[in-house]
Amino acid sequence: MALQKFEPGTSLANQVFDAIHEGIMKGDLPAGYRLRIRDLAEELGTSVMPVREAINRLEEAGLAEKVPYKGAVVKGLSLEELLDVYDVRRLLEVEAARLGAARVSTADVDRMRQHYRAMCQALEEGRVVTLLDHDEELLSILYAASGNRVIVDTIRTLWRRCRPYKIVGARNTLEAGDPAILSAFQERLIEAVAGQDADAAADINNQSLVSATDRIRDALLRSESSHSRVDGAASPAHVR
Repeated sequence: MALQKFEPGTSLANQVFDAIHEGIMKGDLPAGYRLRIRDLAEELGTSVMPVREAINRLEEAGLAEKVPYKGAVVKGLSLEELLDVYDVRRLLEVEAARLGAARVSTADVDRMRQHYRAMCQALEEGRVVTLLDHDEELLSILYAASGNRVIVDTIRTLWRRCRPYKIVGARNTLEAGDPAILSAFQERLIEAVAGQDADAAADINNQSLVSATDRIRDALLRSESSHSRVDGAASPAHVR
């Protein structure tokens, strides 16, 4: 693990939270990683109090959990949570795409294309986290065009919650030798948005989320069958 140290300041608690949160989002702190308060405090160059507060906030955000005899750990991935989170994402993001496509500007479309090109570059270089960052920025432009700040903020919260799942899905897709699927939907989405075809944009977004759910679900099932640790995984009977 390599968390970046920082100089203590007035927002020390937030800096500690951001550092650990970033480690989880990038996959540097994987599911099941023990969040030892003293070890993290030493690595970050701070006292234990802001680390303890940061871990409490991570638990509230659903990114960490307490395990008997281990203490706090990065929350494991489960099929049940995957399906629940992605069901909610579909409810919100399909409608956000529909609303945004009807109101998006030419400048917005140009910015979406810039992020799409950056996505493709990251894909060629195998940089999964950068790929996901640009994907989310591309979608954020579209969703922001809807004019509904609440839906955009809620979607961003869900993205943070499911980033570990996104990383698993993207990495497994790359390892399977099928990278094109990680950018194919975005290309079609941009074309629909450029033509202000709201229904097509909504449909493409729905297809993209269904595809992502299926790919991540399959990755978790493969991991489970090979005896890798997937905390709280639902049985295949619960997978749609």
